[in-house]
Amino acid sequence: MVNDAIDFYYFSGTGNTLLVVKKMIDTFKEKGIEVNLHKIEESNPEDVNLGHTIGIAFPVAVLSTYPFVWEFIRSLPHADGTEIFMVDTLGGFSGGIVGPLREIVKKKGYTPIGAKEIQMPLNIFYIQDKETNETKVEKGMESAEKYATDIINGKTEWGRVPILSDAMHLLSIGSLKLTGVDLHQKLFLFDAKEEECRRCGICVKLCPIGNITMEEGEYPKHGLNCEYCLRCVSFCPRQAMPAKFNYKGKTYRAVKAKEFLK
Repeated sequence: MVNDAIDFYYFSGTGNTLLVVKKMIDTFKEKGIEVNLHKIEESNPEDVNLGHTIGIAFPVAVLSTYPFVWEFIRSLPHADGTEIFMVDTLGGFSGGIVGPLREIVKKKGYTPIGAKEIQMPLNIFYIQDKETNETKVEKGMESAEKYATDIINGKTEWGRVPILSDAMHLLSIGSLKLTGVDLHQKLFLFDAKEEECRRCGICVKLCPIGNITMEEGEYPKHGLNCEYCLRCVSFCPRQAMPAKFNYKGKTYRAVKAKEFLK
């Protein structure tokens, strides 16, 4: 790594990615590297400092990642060799991220220096127990520390498998956004259970794309632009926003809601 400063842009749904980013930041700082942390959902790509190494971190969603994360990446300014690395967190398999993202940043003039996918607990179709989660988190933190160390020492790579990764990318993006209002937006619309909801507004504040609104005296309502990051489901203090696809209404979160409300 050439630069002594990193601008780390991240999005974390229910906390796995944030844990990984924090472990990497601790490792960078131990080596005297300055790190500036930025939330993707609150960042303007035009403000990216091309004099710093750029880090991008996000969760895997439907074999890829969320459309608003892709939009941020595609809107990055053109560079002249600025170093960039990526890390994602996943519970299973992605396939449509590493190669396509590399091609995007290369065409924009960046120098890809590393890509890493780190296994962490599932937060969708959630069925695992606490012990399983803790073991996955521990191994994930070890991987994050090693990855950061390898970046510092120039031992990382960012490759791609052209045919497979490109096909998976097209499939995954298509499964998330096909039309203005997809069928799944209505089938999996999250509704607050009024008997449990206390109208605290946490779900409104946590939604990264402003898809949840709440008028004074009313219960929160979802629009039809949900990207299924599951923040509203996982951080509701009353579990009043259940996900139809989670086992018996179980939820997972790796951090406390206040981490995202700072």
